[in-house]
Amino acid sequence: MKNVTKTHLKDLVYQVNGAAIEVHKRLGPGLLETVYHQCLIKEFELRNINSISECNIPINYKGFELESKLRCDILVEDILVVELKAVAEMNPIYEAQLLTYMNLLQKPIGLLINFNVKSIYYEGQQTYVNEIYKALWD
Repeated sequence: MKNVTKTHLKDLVYQVNGAAIEVHKRLGPGLLETVYHQCLIKEFELRNINSISECNIPINYKGFELESKLRCDILVEDILVVELKAVAEMNPIYEAQLLTYMNLLQKPIGLLINFNVKSIYYEGQQTYVNEIYKALWD
């Protein structure tokens, strides 16, 4: 991974949150996660934000590459792991899932976005920083 700066990470988080807010503003809460996922991917395309949908997460166990069906919802710019939800209540397992995906993919930052809220800006998104990159973020 090339040099990643705090400014670049914060700008990328800002761009992704802006795209999610736009999708939420157009659709509102109450739809299935897959609908928000498709619309967010389209919004990234419209904003020229590079992303991979349903990115495969490799499992390396004791030096062996194992077949895995793990997928992160969206990988943005090969740096930011985005996990989407459309749930009434957030569960701590969602945070654990995102942090594990970030570690397995060796990515510095992740966003957990819930579209089933009144406002994504105020209550629908949380940013997480991988421990490896914590010093860069603080």
